[in-house]
Amino acid sequence: MDWDNEPLKPLSFNKGNEALKPLNFDDEDALKPLSLDDKKETIDDHFVPIAKGKVSEIKNKDSNFVFFFGTASSGKSVILATMLYYLRSTAGVIRPKIGTPNTAEAESLLYDFFENISKGILPAGTVKDQVTRLDLVFEPNNKSKKVNPINLTFLETSGENHNEIRRGGNYHSSIETYLSANLPLTFIIVTSYENAHKDDILINTFLNRLEKYEKKLRSVNIILVISKWDKSGRAEVEDSTQLDDFIRERLPMTSTAMDTYSLAKTFYTVGELNEDTNRVTLLNLDRAKKLSEWLYESISGYPLYYEGTFWERIKFSFIN
Repeated sequence: MDWDNEPLKPLSFNKGNEALKPLNFDDEDALKPLSLDDKKETIDDHFVPIAKGKVSEIKNKDSNFVFFFGTASSGKSVILATMLYYLRSTAGVIRPKIGTPNTAEAESLLYDFFENISKGILPAGTVKDQVTRLDLVFEPNNKSKKVNPINLTFLETSGENHNEIRRGGNYHSSIETYLSANLPLTFIIVTSYENAHKDDILINTFLNRLEKYEKKLRSVNIILVISKWDKSGRAEVEDSTQLDDFIRERLPMTSTAMDTYSLAKTFYTVGELNEDTNRVTLLNLDRAKKLSEWLYESISGYPLYYEGTFWERIKFSFIN
């Protein structure tokens, strides 16, 4: 099926720490003698219970988890930032989910994403050995009752951690925890136009690794994204065969797996980029739109721009 001419279908922040100050012996309050006054409590009576179960157990599982896989500089953070920017600026409202552990962090990261992308600044890479988790609610501006708000939890990880599964290696525990949990997971596998041929074996290893978690995952959806397509000299593909030929040539093992399991694939670009400053000079959200549409429909079962039922269309035409 031609995914590029039709809508895609389903298949820390380091706070400014104050500088440490040397101990001032001239300060009368700096050092105090031990109090021997019986009237004052000198024993801390605070009790710390022993945790039951796994401390690393995932909380707030009521969501649709989106896991980005890709090596360093493949474009994972850029894709995430531009998707979120598209969803917020055009498709509806996207906001942190109230009650989640990282609401404050999510708000800060969202602010940075939105502000930087609007200025053409690409996001920085992800910290190694850490899963950046964004718990969000997306509320589409589509008036149809079939197009409902959905919970989205984006998981972004360092490309360095993905290299750890080479030659039989294991993931860091921060990643393993999510892959081993009973979650609905969508995998966005990212490789760049320039380095795709270097990632073929690693992507194939990851696809094979997913079978290990098959019984633990509630549901799985996968799409392959060829990022930085503008490096080809084109912002689009003339037809689906152009993308298929590229994947078949540069990613032969991955291509076979994609065809065998009928997995989705697409390309990605964010527009025109100034190579000297590494800034976007003309933002193109068309590919962010396509990938966001695919993601929403794969989760909800309805197109993001569903026209509505027969009666809804009559109502809409009357109102408009």
